[in-house]
Amino acid sequence: MTQTTDFLTPARLGRLALANHLVMAPLTRNRAEADGTPTPLMTTHYAQRASAGLIIAEGSTPNAVGQTYPNITAIHTDRHTDGWRQVTDAVRAAGGRMFLQLQHGGRVSHPATTGLTPLAPSPVPLPETIFTPGGHRPAVAPREMTADDVRATIADFAAAARRAVDAGFEGVEVHSANGMLLHQFLADNTNRRTDAYGGSVERRVRFAAEVTEAVADAIGADRVGLRISPASTVNGVLEDDTDGLYAALLARLKGLDLAYLHLVRSGPETGWYRRIRADWPGTLIGNPDLTDLTTEAVTRAAREMLAAGADLVALGRPFLANPDLVERLRLGAPLNPVRDRYFMYVGGADGYNDYPALATQPSSDSIVAWDGARVA
Repeated sequence: MTQTTDFLTPARLGRLALANHLVMAPLTRNRAEADGTPTPLMTTHYAQRASAGLIIAEGSTPNAVGQTYPNITAIHTDRHTDGWRQVTDAVRAAGGRMFLQLQHGGRVSHPATTGLTPLAPSPVPLPETIFTPGGHRPAVAPREMTADDVRATIADFAAAARRAVDAGFEGVEVHSANGMLLHQFLADNTNRRTDAYGGSVERRVRFAAEVTEAVADAIGADRVGLRISPASTVNGVLEDDTDGLYAALLARLKGLDLAYLHLVRSGPETGWYRRIRADWPGTLIGNPDLTDLTTEAVTRAAREMLAAGADLVALGRPFLANPDLVERLRLGAPLNPVRDRYFMYVGGADGYNDYPALATQPSSDSIVAWDGARVA
């Protein structure tokens, strides 16, 4: 557990030495090729942000049916691996470290995007429209995964992890949050199974646990993180017994000695954060739910997370809009605001690679730091 509130000091993540305690959170931005291969735009984007202690690259699908939206990255072909290697080489050359998030959408998918019927724990459709290459369409009922589908998907996650390491990533993050496939198995409204993967809390955590265990077996537990979002209702999931659910999941996984647990949007003031911190003996990445994206607010949130026992602090939108976020926070310089949400998910450099760094902005005699100190 961390012993500092200074997020700019060096940190460790298992065997890795990190330049600071700040993590760039995984941010889907729909800039990949149609087949999921990373593009030069993405290479530039991540290299610009290499000053983060750790970058967790955006969710990448371990198989074709797991794709959520158009132009989402993937990691299940040689072309994907080669494309990601261009990204990791550029980030490493700039002094950065990267993990790759492995994400299967489950029911958060559509045949108009993948050409395939989505797979999920039960045939319960997403209760909203979903974006496809032809625009928003009503969601379709997914096909309930068979025992063979479950085994094949677990194997796909393990194979994707091996590809990620081959592509130059330091490790992977298993995505069990935000209503994606693993979270769908956890939540009782999306998991109506009566077999060994449904019903009781112990059975509902089994799939997420087996995926994580298989990935750890494939590349080593010290290269594997897990992302969770207790009580989140994103993508229509509802958990009947959140306390018992995550207590059971963590009890099964804490002996693996994973690289980290990434807790989404739960600050130190929440009961979820305090319970998870108490239950998890290893490295914890806190991910504060920021509504104020000023220098003062981001600095305060990072310090509060560390003071409450987080070991690292993940930030999303501040890193999106500020390629030099670490330097801005060090100087107390103002942050770039995030532009129109439209530019987050539309391909191109606009709202992606054209956010200015301090060195490219008009110079001034001094910068006023958030606490009132002046920095030359």
